[in-house]
Amino acid sequence: MTKFKDIIKNLDKPLFILTLVLFVLGLVMIFSASNVTSYMNGGSPYAYFIRQGLFLLVSFIFCIIMVKFNTKFYGMISNVLLIVFVAILVLLLIYGEATNYAVSWIPIGPFTLQPSEFIKVIMIVFMARFYEVHEKRLNNFFVSIIPLIVGFVITFLIMLQPDLGTAIIFAALTALIFFAAPVPLLSKLKVIGLFLGMVVIIGAVLIMTGGSILQARQLERFNFTRPCDRLLDTGNQVCNGYIAINNGGLTGIGLGSSTQKYLYLPYPYTDFIFAVTVEELGLVVGIAIILAYLYLLYRILKIGRNSYTNRGALICYGVAVYIFLHIVVNLMGLFGLMPMTGVPLPFLSYGGSFTLCLMASLAMVQRVNIENRLRDKKI
Repeated sequence: MTKFKDIIKNLDKPLFILTLVLFVLGLVMIFSASNVTSYMNGGSPYAYFIRQGLFLLVSFIFCIIMVKFNTKFYGMISNVLLIVFVAILVLLLIYGEATNYAVSWIPIGPFTLQPSEFIKVIMIVFMARFYEVHEKRLNNFFVSIIPLIVGFVITFLIMLQPDLGTAIIFAALTALIFFAAPVPLLSKLKVIGLFLGMVVIIGAVLIMTGGSILQARQLERFNFTRPCDRLLDTGNQVCNGYIAINNGGLTGIGLGSSTQKYLYLPYPYTDFIFAVTVEELGLVVGIAIILAYLYLLYRILKIGRNSYTNRGALICYGVAVYIFLHIVVNLMGLFGLMPMTGVPLPFLSYGGSFTLCLMASLAMVQRVNIENRLRDKKI
């Protein structure tokens, strides 16, 4: 294990400071966006703020311990963790109870655990380790696509919950790590061909069945354009998000002054946290947050590019894709460019499972940076 002083010395300071600023901003906005909902539901206005603060504290302590271990250790335990969480997903489908139309959470006292969130980060490490260990066997097409097969099975289990947003992100995450891995170009082209064939088959099935294999609630999500024309129906949430953003203008109406959080938006502290942020702090702050995201992704990719091992590089690329997909899916849903899927926005949205996974993924990136710098000093 690395000494604590060496960890502090070799952290990527810009990434650490930016992470800290975004988490603090998120905590402030969660309090502002949730206090009305919590009070209206008979709870303390500070309830979500305190819980998120606890999530951050526990996650930070976990990451302090985690960052002391070499990335090889992450790889060694990833296989076991993957098996464990796949088993949990199966058991959840058999014995779990639906919450918000999906069997995605395990109740643990006053808190809930979302296994499908953890399996995203575990998959990043599993694939990074797999493509390092089997680097000399990747000319074998079957060997090279084993992680894709595993990812397909897990995606199918998540879709059965059903959790469309998480399934989309997990499938895209697995695919993009595969294309970033040192797999022969011919194998990648074969996978693209197989994917296009599957798209055609699925499209044909949906057309022939008239979408009858999908639930009515799932079909409604594909009607996402012009949400304000459906204000009293399926467009209610997104249209109220538009209203919140429009209310904010350039400079916002003031911290804590949002009107749309007064039960107009169903989850102002999770799915629609960006809309409330822009309403209260303005479009200028909203743009600044997006620029901060871009700089954060740049720092992560830079650390990956400087890595001396494929394992370290793929961990960083996987984490960058993980964060990027959450940003894109959340904001595109908010802006009515794709169906709203309930995907949290990194750093800003409330949630224990996602906060722990996000912080753990960033700790892995910092660990790669520490290993890079320690290696630089030996050369």
